[in-house]
Amino acid sequence: MTGTLREVAYRMALPVRGAWPGRHRSASGDGGLELRAHVPLDRAPDARRLDLLASLRDPFGRWLVRQTSQRLAIPVVVVADMSASMAYGSDSAMGDAAAGAAAAAQASPSAKPQVLADLSASLAWSAWKSGDSFGFFGCAERLLPEWTLAPTRVRGAGAALAERLRGATPSGRSAAALAEVAPYLGRRRALVFLVSDFHLPLAALDQVLQSLAMHQVVPVVLAQAAEAELGPRAGLAPLREPETGRQRWVWWRPALRQAWQAQWAAHQAGLQALFRRHQLQGTVLEGAFDADRLNRVFQA
Repeated sequence: MTGTLREVAYRMALPVRGAWPGRHRSASGDGGLELRAHVPLDRAPDARRLDLLASLRDPFGRWLVRQTSQRLAIPVVVVADMSASMAYGSDSAMGDAAAGAAAAAQASPSAKPQVLADLSASLAWSAWKSGDSFGFFGCAERLLPEWTLAPTRVRGAGAALAERLRGATPSGRSAAALAEVAPYLGRRRALVFLVSDFHLPLAALDQVLQSLAMHQVVPVVLAQAAEAELGPRAGLAPLREPETGRQRWVWWRPALRQAWQAQWAAHQAGLQALFRRHQLQGTVLEGAFDADRLNRVFQA
């Protein structure tokens, strides 16, 4: 399976803390080979680390020693919206294994559950290659135990969860648990991929981002062009609210179409403004999963 996976070349913006060796810059420590700073010998009395060249250059004539850091591992976590709107493009039923397997074989690679599964599989594999742990938290009205994987270094754990995602149809009535997942992430700074279609009120999303402020958050917007299409130019058309399943008929007319398009555009603009306010750089995955689009976030 790994032959078809694309690695996500993620990195942390700030030095990290921890005890497990990895490939990310650390904020403290005395081991390792990466030079962190030069300090006077009386502050770090270890003559083995004496740097003669730096000492000769010191304008105060001090003996300087090298302080080095060991690179460390981090938790890589997917926090996923599992509300019903995330089932767009999927026809399988949550909890029906036989139907799920059949649907997974025929599902479009651009269906949101498929994109979420591909993203999770690539991140799990990338984390394993880097020596990092991988975790997954699926959120609906509550945190979903069946879609919870505490950060682990066990090879294959993330891939197994991703395979189950391919046969799933999210059916939550909301994504309220996104704001409750932070305590489960631990005290170490983690790299959190917040994955959703973000069809939720901006005030609620603001609370989610505030709760995750101590972590490095990468918002990943799952989108499909068909979601913004309004169907016939005029006439009677059915509308269904995914979370509640409620359906009603409306008469499309120019004024109503214009109001709907204005609200859609305002929400998208507000979403990007909210990300900027929290100093976040997210990415939009429209259609099938594309690792290169995600990699560009870390290359900026």
